[in-house]
Amino acid sequence: MNRRRALAILALFAQAIGTTGSLRAQSSRKIPVIGLFDAGRRLERWSAFRRQLRELGYVEGQSISFVERFADGYFERLPELARDLVALKVAIIVTSGNVATKAAMDATRSIPVVMTTGDDPVVLSLVSSLAHPGGNLTGLISFGSDLTAKRFEVFREFAPKLSRLGVLWHRGNPSSARAMHELEAAAQPAKIAIQSVPINTRDEIAGAFAAMARARAGAVFIPADGLFYTDRRRLAELALEHRLPTMTTQSEYVDAGILLSYGPDYADLHRRAAFYVDRILRGAKPGDLPIEQPAKLELVINLKTAHALGLNVPAATLVRADRTIE
Repeated sequence: MNRRRALAILALFAQAIGTTGSLRAQSSRKIPVIGLFDAGRRLERWSAFRRQLRELGYVEGQSISFVERFADGYFERLPELARDLVALKVAIIVTSGNVATKAAMDATRSIPVVMTTGDDPVVLSLVSSLAHPGGNLTGLISFGSDLTAKRFEVFREFAPKLSRLGVLWHRGNPSSARAMHELEAAAQPAKIAIQSVPINTRDEIAGAFAAMARARAGAVFIPADGLFYTDRRRLAELALEHRLPTMTTQSEYVDAGILLSYGPDYADLHRRAAFYVDRILRGAKPGDLPIEQPAKLELVINLKTAHALGLNVPAATLVRADRTIE
């Protein structure tokens, strides 16, 4: 074997060793795991979150991975699911809803937690301030019960002669309880009676609507809650069956047939949460990232449902609507 050929073989051998070492390094490189933690199962919103991360350059299975822990409205499962995410040593926990955020914070004070929706965490004693949260929690809020009085005003435009309002709410959600009390405060000057209908499980929804109809409620308000999200089409069917105009806080319910909603774009909040995840993965501390509030609130009206209920949509309300469904 001449010297030139021997050098060529050695060069090929060195290249092979280098390639193998590179592959081993890539395979051993730790991909950050993001825990998706939801009191319900709001898949459309989580899809928006994942799409935004892809647009930021993250490729699932290569530069990022996900694990889901969804309670499907069974809030009693949340503490165990939160502990499960901590045991998996996820890089970040991304939460949807106050109850999930509280469960995540109870489970860890070291893993970053990014909230996508919920009430003011200062009021909930989870952070010191929105501008400087400190600790391991940051993200976005959706105002939640703070908008209850405004929603009540909008709803009255549809039912100016309303004398009794049914409120269907989840007993296990503190935010729903606050919304209930705020509705009572808003309704008192208007001399509108509030029929409080708290439930514990999804199996009670049909009976709750029947009870409100028997009590001659003129309309129904449903605060935001993961318990109801999966059953939003069933809620719309029951509202129509009992001839009860119904308002919620989230537009997905209106897409499913509920009369109207007033609140932030929740899919957009989940997209915004992806930027928080990106910054934390790049080294930012969650406690240094200010918690954002929604930049826009939207009024969505289902005109098909209004027609089916025999309601005339006030012209002023229709003009203010950000989106209508016909």
